[in-house]
Amino acid sequence: MSPMSAPRPRGFSRRTLLAASAAGLAVLATGCSSPPADEREKVTSEQADELAAQVAVQEALVAAFTAAGAADPGLAAEVTDLAAQAADQLDRLQAAAPGSTASAAASSESPPPAPGTRDWLRAQIAAAATSHATACVDQSGARAALLGSIAAGLRGSGARLA
Repeated sequence: MSPMSAPRPRGFSRRTLLAASAAGLAVLATGCSSPPADEREKVTSEQADELAAQVAVQEALVAAFTAAGAADPGLAAEVTDLAAQAADQLDRLQAAAPGSTASAAASSESPPPAPGTRDWLRAQIAAAATSHATACVDQSGARAALLGSIAAGLRGSGARLA
């Protein structure tokens, strides 16, 4: 038989004490320091202006969906979900744009009658996607991600109309 080892005294072992000390030090270090403010998340006046311009681009796109639907009712039924998506994207852009207000943006060009309406709408979608993707580069953080996401979504919408 092997001899029995003596029972350990109650209390902290060295490992427990070291682990608790390391955890306490980490909490102390975290609590005493705050992360530096991310300068990129501050909106400059140029970024605010560019974002407001993108709101106008999206408003024009929403108006283009409405105009295309009026010109070709069959197309309107087919793109109902895409039009709703464009309107949702507009709401998100307006929420992200500091001081943005809704304006009555109308497309300066009316769609041709069917069957040319589909191609006209695809061109409007492509132009808006390109505009958002280009503006994305000058934004940062969440605003850049939003514009990039909208641009990608619009590219998918355009491909669906192909």
